[in-house]
This record gives sequence, C-alpha cells and structure tokens, in this order.
Amino acid sequence: MDFLLLIVMVLIGLVGSFFSGLLGIGGAIINYPLLLYIPSLFGAAHFTAHEVSSISMFQVFFASLAGVIAFRKKSKKGGTGVVNKQLVFYMGSSILAGSLVGGFVSSMLNGDVINLIYGILAVLAVVLMLVPNRGKQQETDDLRFNKIIAITAAFVVGIVSGIVGAGGAFILIPIMLTVLKIPTRTTIASSLAIVFISAIGGVIGKMTGGDIPLWATVYTVIGSLIGAPIGTMVSSKINVKVLRYGLVVLIVLTAIKVWSSIL
Repeated sequence: MDFLLLIVMVLIGLVGSFFSGLLGIGGAIINYPLLLYIPSLFGAAHFTAHEVSSISMFQVFFASLAGVIAFRKKSKKGGTGVVNKQLVFYMGSSILAGSLVGGFVSSMLNGDVINLIYGILAVLAVVLMLVPNRGKQQETDDLRFNKIIAITAAFVVGIVSGIVGAGGAFILIPIMLTVLKIPTRTTIASSLAIVFISAIGGVIGKMTGGDIPLWATVYTVIGSLIGAPIGTMVSSKINVKVLRYGLVVLIVLTAIKVWSSIL
C-alpha cells in the first residue's frame, strides 16, 4: 500500500507541475482536484479537503523555490525581467500576512467550504486563462503603482491561497498587469518572488493548523520537482494554445464535479 501511495503521489506531483511549467499557470489549480480524487480512485489513500490543501501548499512552496533558483541562474545570463524591490516589499509582505491567516483559518473551516473556495477559484482561473491580459511592454526605472490597491489585493489573494493551498500566481499576475499596470517583464519577474513569499506564509499556516500527511506530501513534492523543469523545457518547443484550452475544459469539468458534490 505504501508503494502504491508512492507511485500515485509522485505521478500526481509530476503531472500537475508538468502542466504548470508547460502552460505557465499555478500548479495548485491542477493539483487540488488530482489530490482530491485520484488517490481514492486507485485505492492508495483518501485525503480530506484539509489534507489536500496542506499537500498542495507544500508542493507550491518547493515548486516556487525551484522557480526562484532557476530565475536567479537565468538573470545572471541576462534576458529576464527585473524584480522591482518596492513592488515585492509591499505586495510580498501583504500576501505573506494573508497566507499566514488563510493557512491557519483553513484548519477551522469545513471541508465543503474549502472545496467551495476551490470551485470559485477554478471558475476564476478559467476566465483569466481565456481573457488575454497584457501589461505595458516598456520598462521604467521609476515604477509607479497604487500601493493601497497592491497591498489590499495581495492580502486578499494571500488569504484565499492560504486556505486552498495555492500560491495565487494565476490571480496575482492579471491583477498586476491590468489593474496596477505593471510592465509585463517586471510582473513576471516580481510575481515569482511574491508567490514564493506567499508560499512561506502558507506553509507556516498549515504547520500551525495541522492535517499534514507527511509521506504523501514528500512524494508529491518529489514528483513536482521532476515535472516542472520538464514542462518548462517542452513549452519552448511546442504550441501550447490547444493544450491550454484542453486544460480549461478539464478545470471546468472538475469545478462542476466539486460544485455538484457541495450542492
């Protein structure tokens, strides 16, 4: 049974992070339904919504850590966006506070409530994936943005992400591009650091709240660390538009299943 759990969880982590790297979206929006339904389908384990959100949060933490390391290597070679320290400070500190709150509060919520929040996020993810969000292309040394909106948005995203076990990138990036009008390259570079900070808060919150299946989490993280770089490498060689729309359909079907189980 333990061997079956190892195989299933590693594959879930690998598949989820592969599509995350391939399509450039948050891994949690894919991993959450996989963790909720696949282990029980194969008889490997049955995880509650609380346990799923905890596993997902740890996966996001290590995936974002790997992303930060990869970005630092790329930045030394040039060709990457510039991390805006002021933006990371305001949004990072706010999303950290929100994810700490969300990670802790999730332990006190009913499993159906967590599934409901995921269902809402899944619908939002579909909308954000279908609607193109383009920021300003030009870089500027004097970056100006509404600090109140930035802090408020990051805090709300942090709370929701901490509850479900997500990093919040798929919500955060469109907000930075369309609402705050941050240049595209700065958004991509800075969001990575902000999401990593969010993941730190989420992990601490989950550790405080409990409900962490240790070995299942370890196996999922191992799979994620294998899948993410493969997805990123493949994405540069193929047209991912068809896969993106296919994933939209998959998320919609998952959202319908989650909503039907609640209602």
